[in-house]
Amino acid sequence: MLSKTGSKKIVTQTKKSMISTTCRVCNKTVETIFSTVILQKHSAQFFKCSQCGYVQTEEPYWLEEAYKASVNDSDTGMMMRSFWHRNIAATLIYFLFDKKSKFLDYGGGYGVFVRLMRDVGFDFFWQDKHTENLFARGFEFPESEKFTVELLTCFEAFEHFVEPVTELENLLSISRNILLSTEFIPEPTPSPDDWWYYGTEHGQHIGFFQKKTFEFLAKKYNLFFYTNGQNIHLFTEKQLLSSTFKLMTKVSKFITPLIQKRMDSLTWKDFEKLKASVS
Repeated sequence: MLSKTGSKKIVTQTKKSMISTTCRVCNKTVETIFSTVILQKHSAQFFKCSQCGYVQTEEPYWLEEAYKASVNDSDTGMMMRSFWHRNIAATLIYFLFDKKSKFLDYGGGYGVFVRLMRDVGFDFFWQDKHTENLFARGFEFPESEKFTVELLTCFEAFEHFVEPVTELENLLSISRNILLSTEFIPEPTPSPDDWWYYGTEHGQHIGFFQKKTFEFLAKKYNLFFYTNGQNIHLFTEKQLLSSTFKLMTKVSKFITPLIQKRMDSLTWKDFEKLKASVS
């Protein structure tokens, strides 16, 4: 509610009394770990699950304000991260999956990653309900059509999910192979001032995972889970060596240029398709 006194605006917030008491991942009771301020004005409690390690905010009543812009202003690493994700995805797909199949980037933002992957030669499609597709136009995921998605990528999205289990089930209905990125929350749990990934300045990050959180989910859905130990993770039906996954993610920036030489880029083919569509 806004009121004015002279030239000053006084902002008062009527906080909803919706405090989370159960874990959004495993439904066990959670414990309060701290309170902090979101978007410089909203008080919020954070909770931790002793069963699966998931850390969550209370019911995020501030999200409408947080998503006035779908991509937050402080995300200065978006472009650099897209190239890093390109390297990792290209390496894993080339050696571990059917590289001639179709792929989907879920929550694909402006479409930078999809364009990069198509430039390498992988038949990637874009999906994002909240962000305008700027760089992957013409390659939106045709949800009405039924085709096999070999692998789905979902970068920097899991920490945004209000209902992470429901979202994961939706992703698994599209593909049983999911490559994702999100930062593992350290142990012991850091305070709000000691970990940048809480993102209290933008208010969009509302859930944080540990390795055992994802292992719980993998077991629940009969999948294997692999991680680089920090921020790149894979749910899959394929049984791999954990060391192989870690090595591939580590050396991907050196391998990707070699993959590009062996793949047929879709850049020109896409140009001809889009040119024909507007003729």
